[in-house]
Amino acid sequence: MTANDPSAPPIDTVSAPVAARRPARRSHHGDDVDDPYEWLRAKDDPAVIAHLEAENAYTRARTAHLEPLRDRIFAEIKGRTLETDLSVPARRGDWWYYGRTVEGKQYGIQCRAPLASPDDWTPPELSPDVEVPGEQVLLDGNVEAEGHEFFSLGSFEVTNDGTRMLYGVDVAGDERYTIRVRDLVTGEQLPDEIPGTFAGATFSPDGRFIVYTTVDDAWRPDTVWLHELGAPVSEDAKLFHEPDERYWVGAGFTRSDRFLVIGLGSSITSEEWLVDANDLRSEPRVVWPRVEGVEYDSEHTVVDGEDVLYVLHNDGALDFELARVAASDPTGPRDIVIPHEPGRRLLGMSTFRDWGVVAYRRDGIARIGLLDYADGAVRELAFDEPLYSVGTGGNPEWAPPLLRLGYGSFVTPSTVFDYEIATGELHLRKRQPVLGGYDPADYAQARVWATAQDGVQVPVSLVWKRSFGEAGSAPRPVHLYGYGSYEHSIEPAFSVPRLSELDRGVVFAVAHVRGGGELGRQWYEDGKLLAKRNTFTDFVDSARHLVDAGYTTPEQLVAEGGSAGGLLMGAVANLAPELFAGILADVPFVDALTTILDPSLPLTVIEWDEWGDPLHNSDVYAYMKSYSPYENVRTDAAYPRILAVTSLNDTRVLFVEPAKWVARLREVGADALLKCEMVAGHGGVSGRYNAWRERAFELAWLLDVLGVVDA
Repeated sequence: MTANDPSAPPIDTVSAPVAARRPARRSHHGDDVDDPYEWLRAKDDPAVIAHLEAENAYTRARTAHLEPLRDRIFAEIKGRTLETDLSVPARRGDWWYYGRTVEGKQYGIQCRAPLASPDDWTPPELSPDVEVPGEQVLLDGNVEAEGHEFFSLGSFEVTNDGTRMLYGVDVAGDERYTIRVRDLVTGEQLPDEIPGTFAGATFSPDGRFIVYTTVDDAWRPDTVWLHELGAPVSEDAKLFHEPDERYWVGAGFTRSDRFLVIGLGSSITSEEWLVDANDLRSEPRVVWPRVEGVEYDSEHTVVDGEDVLYVLHNDGALDFELARVAASDPTGPRDIVIPHEPGRRLLGMSTFRDWGVVAYRRDGIARIGLLDYADGAVRELAFDEPLYSVGTGGNPEWAPPLLRLGYGSFVTPSTVFDYEIATGELHLRKRQPVLGGYDPADYAQARVWATAQDGVQVPVSLVWKRSFGEAGSAPRPVHLYGYGSYEHSIEPAFSVPRLSELDRGVVFAVAHVRGGGELGRQWYEDGKLLAKRNTFTDFVDSARHLVDAGYTTPEQLVAEGGSAGGLLMGAVANLAPELFAGILADVPFVDALTTILDPSLPLTVIEWDEWGDPLHNSDVYAYMKSYSPYENVRTDAAYPRILAVTSLNDTRVLFVEPAKWVARLREVGADALLKCEMVAGHGGVSGRYNAWRERAFELAWLLDVLGVVDA
C-alpha cells in the first residue's frame, strides 16, 4: 500500500461542511470588519457542536484510507516503547520517589520506597519484574481516571515528613483542578477538597497548610490562598491578590524552606514577595518593586551565616546578569556575581546549601554550570554532541552531594545523569530504552544557516537517517517545524514518534526563527510586537533555503507548528503557499486579532506585552490585521493541504479560531481539514496510548501529503 492510496475517495465525492454565514461586525479605530463566522464562538450552541461534529466526520471520511498507515505508525510507536517501566528514583526525606508505567495502562503510577540508610544517595536500580522492597503506591492515575474520558494531574506533592499527599485533578481539559488530600499512614482520604484551582499547589514545610492559586474570569492566576488542613475551605486566607490584569501570580517555597515566594509577572515585567515560612500569615515583603520592563527571579541560600538572595535580572542587562543581595535588605547594595555578557543569555539560577547551578544559553545551545559561592566561579559541564539539550530536574533536597540532570539530543534518547559535585563525575542512571534495535549511529544531526531577507542568519537544525544519504545530497521529503514566540526555544530533543518519519526517509528540521530564545534576548525582541513579521519571514526564508540548497522541493515540504506556532503556520500559508505541500497546525492561534481585541477572553490582557494592544493602539491594530491568518486568507493563491487540530475545552487557544479559519479557507477552495477533540484541552487528548494514536493520525496525514510510499 502507498500513503497516497488510489482507493481513497476523491475530494469531490465527500462534501465538506459549509459553515453558515451570520451577520457580525467588528469596529475598531474607524475600521469595520464583517466576520460571518464569529457565531462559531458560542460553545454551548447546539449548532456549533453540530458543525464541529460534521467537521470531524468529514475529516474521518477524507482520511479513512490512511487508517492502515495510522495503525502501523501507532504500532511502531508502541513497539519502540518499553511500556512497563520505571523512572529513576529521586530522594526526598526518608524516601525514594519514582513513577511506574504499566503495559496496557494509559496513565502513570506514583510510588515510593524507603531509603536503605540516611547516607544513601545512590538511587536504586529498579527493574519492572523485580519487587521493590517496601514500595508504596501513592497515586494510580488509571484508578483516578476511571469513568472519565480525560484525566490530567496538575499538582502532586508529599509533605516533608512523608505522611500526607496532595494531588490536583482535571477531568475536562479546561485546566481547572480539584485538590484532594490523602493520609499516607492510614490510606484515608481526608475531607479537604478544594475545587477550581490552578496547577501547582504545594504543602508548607511543616505540612500544616496548602498554598494554592485560583484564576479570574479571564483564566489569569490572580490570587494565592492559604488552606489549613482540617479547616473549611470557606475559611481559607487570601495571602495575595494581583489586580493588574497584565500579571500572572504563582507561589512556591524556596528549596531551603525559609521563605514562601509569591511571584508575579507579565511578558516583560516581574515582581516577587517573600513570606516567612514559619509565619505564613505575616505580611509579604517585596524583593524589588516592579519596574516596567525589568524581569527578575530570586533564590535563597545562606552564605557565611547570612541569608542572601541570588537575583537573576535584566535591569540594564539585556541578556541578564546575576547579583547577590542581603535577604534582609534586597533593595540594598548588589554584589554582581555574573556580569552581563551580550550573547550569553542567563536563563535561571538554582540554589543549594553549598553551591548553586546556573543555566544559560550560548551559541544557541543550553548549558549548565556549577556556581562557587565563595568566588563566583562557574564550572561548565561539558558534553560531546554538537547539538543537545540539558537541564536540572528532580533535585528537591537542600544539601545533596549529587545534581540530577536530564540530557538528550535529536539522536540520543532522554538520559538521566547524576553529577557528583566533589569529583565532577557524571553517573549515567538511565537512558530511555528504545526497542526494536535503535542505534543512534544510524542517524545524524546538524545545524545549517539560512539567510533571512534582511541578511540575518537563521539557524536550522536537521536530523535524518544516514541510510537514505546525507541531508542535502539530493532532494528529500522534509518536515519543517517552527514556533518563534515568548522567547521559547525549540531544543534538540529525542522523539520516538519521529522515528516513524526518519525511517521512511523524511528529514526533520527545526527553523529557530526570531521570536524564540535560541540566540538570546535580542533574538526574541526582534520577533515580537511590531517586529512580529520577522518570525514569519524567517520561517519562509528557512524553507526557501532548504529548497534552494537542494535539501527538498516544495512538493516534498510540510510545515508544522502549534499554538503560537500555529499562528506562524497560518501566516506562512498566506505569505508563501507555493513553498509547501502541506501545513499541520496544532491548536493554532490563527484569529489573533479578534482574540487580542477582547479583554474578556482568557489571557488577552496578559498577551498585550507579547503582541501589542490593538484595542487602544491603532498602529498595533493595523499591524496585527496585516498578518493575522484569518484576516488575510487570499483569493489569489493555491493553498497547500492544511490540517488544523484543536480541542473543544482548550482555554488558551479557543477552538473557534481554527474553526473560523478553516471555514474561510474553504471559501477560496483550499483543501483544509479540521479535527476537534471534543473532550480535551490545549495539550490534546490525555493518556499515553491516546496521545500516540493522535500523533499517528497527524504523521499519517503528513506522510500522505509528502507522497511517502510504505514498503
